[in-house]
Amino acid sequence: MLAVYGMAESGNCYKVKLALEQLQLPYRWVEVSTTQGETRSAEFLARNPNGQVPTLELEDGGFLPESGAILHYLAEGTPLLPAERLGRARVLQWMFFEQYSHEPCIAVPLAIVRHQPPDSPRHAELPRLQERGRKALAVMEQHLGQEPFFAAGRYTIADIALYAYTHCAADGGFDLGAYPAVRAWLERVRALPRHVPLG
Repeated sequence: MLAVYGMAESGNCYKVKLALEQLQLPYRWVEVSTTQGETRSAEFLARNPNGQVPTLELEDGGFLPESGAILHYLAEGTPLLPAERLGRARVLQWMFFEQYSHEPCIAVPLAIVRHQPPDSPRHAELPRLQERGRKALAVMEQHLGQEPFFAAGRYTIADIALYAYTHCAADGGFDLGAYPAVRAWLERVRALPRHVPLG
């Protein structure tokens, strides 16, 4: 059976959980705390030398880290990953966008607001990060004003990747009221079969 080493409150780990649930794949969840140093233990580093969650344990005992790689592995041969060449490339396009332009500017403010005390100097980073996050949301808004999902005209792992942190972006100081197409997309994703909440 597949096993996921992850943190329930992590958006990157949530991506994997959502995909597994929607694909109806049996798996075991192993909660690992990054804040308590559990990902720096020798035991965990043997699974993932980068010391990060999520890490997927495969049926053959091997390990696969990185949420995007895990999503791609799980979705192979399923409707969540297009079979056609351009469709697959579009999925990757949006997954790369998520990791480079979206996640650093949406997830980091969320982490600062949730986990840093009000007097932490990290709060000074919020205006710059939120400005960049709004730009990422504007790119998504433009696309979703014309398409129901991000790639191949249907729900794919690109949507899972972008949904994970977008659906809780308000907690990081983002006003999603300015992005009606994004909000409508979030509702479409929530309404899909076997959707599970974060946590």
